[in-house]
Amino acid sequence: MNFNLYFHKLRWISVALAIVIIDLSSKEWIIHHMLLHQSVSIIPCLNLYHTQNLGAAFSFLSSQSGWQRWLLSGVTSILVIILLVKIHFNYTNDKINNFFYTLIVGGALGNLYDRMCRGFVIDFIDFHINTWHFATFNIADSAICMGSVLIILSKIIKHYK
Repeated sequence: MNFNLYFHKLRWISVALAIVIIDLSSKEWIIHHMLLHQSVSIIPCLNLYHTQNLGAAFSFLSSQSGWQRWLLSGVTSILVIILLVKIHFNYTNDKINNFFYTLIVGGALGNLYDRMCRGFVIDFIDFHINTWHFATFNIADSAICMGSVLIILSKIIKHYK
């Protein structure tokens, strides 16, 4: 394996690791500085709100008896492996999509850590307009959503070129 290939792999691992570190650090800050279900207004449409999500996105499956932790952890692990293999084989010809995949991998690993070590995912970003509140989320969720949306947009753009 040549130096360029090592650099390529290290670049994507570094980006994913940075996302994981930022995500887990922000969650640790929330845990140590805010009580559970405490809300702090940052700006008129954004609060920090400490909550624990036992399920997936939008609290899907959160009311289940605990089996969802293992199902979601398994699905996440499989997704991360698939994306890492995809990144590995796209090492020089698809850098933009590799970046998008890396966003998803970093976010997925951040939430996987929470789910495996805590039994739930720490969420704390509460976007709202007046009394309407979007689902509370975290940095990992943001990375996953950005990566997913960017992949979809890139596929749409390639399709219509």
